[in-house]
Amino acid sequence: MFSVLILTLNEEHNLPLCIGSLAGVDDIHVLDSGSTDRTHEVARTLGAHVSVNPFENFAQQRNHAHDHLPFRHPWVFHLDADERMTPALVAELRAVAEAEMKNRVHEGYWAAPRMLWEGKWVPRCTDYPAWQARFAHAPTFRFVETGHGQRETPGAKLGYLQNNYEHDMSASGVEDWLEKHRRYARREAEAWKHIRRPVSSELRSLLDRDPLQRRRALKRLSYHLPARPLARFIYQYFLRRGFLDGATGWRYCRLLARYEGFAAEEFRRVRRGG
Repeated sequence: MFSVLILTLNEEHNLPLCIGSLAGVDDIHVLDSGSTDRTHEVARTLGAHVSVNPFENFAQQRNHAHDHLPFRHPWVFHLDADERMTPALVAELRAVAEAEMKNRVHEGYWAAPRMLWEGKWVPRCTDYPAWQARFAHAPTFRFVETGHGQRETPGAKLGYLQNNYEHDMSASGVEDWLEKHRRYARREAEAWKHIRRPVSSELRSLLDRDPLQRRRALKRLSYHLPARPLARFIYQYFLRRGFLDGATGWRYCRLLARYEGFAAEEFRRVRRGG
């Protein structure tokens, strides 16, 4: 079997659906970073173990969980409070964990979320499949921080899961989404300040055989573009065919353009030395 880790901060309204999707999982942990609502009470009522650790960044928080939480199983799936498991993924994770316990081949696994906006899956607007390292062998796997999120340690041997989890991006409303992405833009700019790479290097990365590495290089190249909000909208809505996601896709692509506006402001600040 496997364990599940959920990171929280004031998530009382999202936890019931999240934990409710974990039927059959016998070890659920919530790692909270200082909630002031009923997150702890709700989590315990729903059968989760609750721990608290001050938040520094996502990688640090997940690594803290690997090092300090009393997981019942060595394989851990990382889930956020606005995300949900599916029965097919639960079954696959159980089978993968059992196989790895008999003969460990990987340090972790990539999983691709089905990202929802206003209750609708918007695959083209969200570059599906956008792989993330989410299923990890806790005793050996470590995350590294990259801007507003975390990635696997370079060189980690990862496999791919066939089934998806669901991420409800609009669970807390548009204003919450915008506020989160203001923070993400700030973290992304600060991280870029320390890992700047020549444009020529990024262009070479676009020829990488791994589509995930090509996607990451394209994102880094976007930091150098003028008119980033317009460029992101054109890329997502027209080149990635976000228009096929209907009216929901139109609204979400416009929000992505606003995020790029936040990012452009933060990158200008960093370049000025602010």
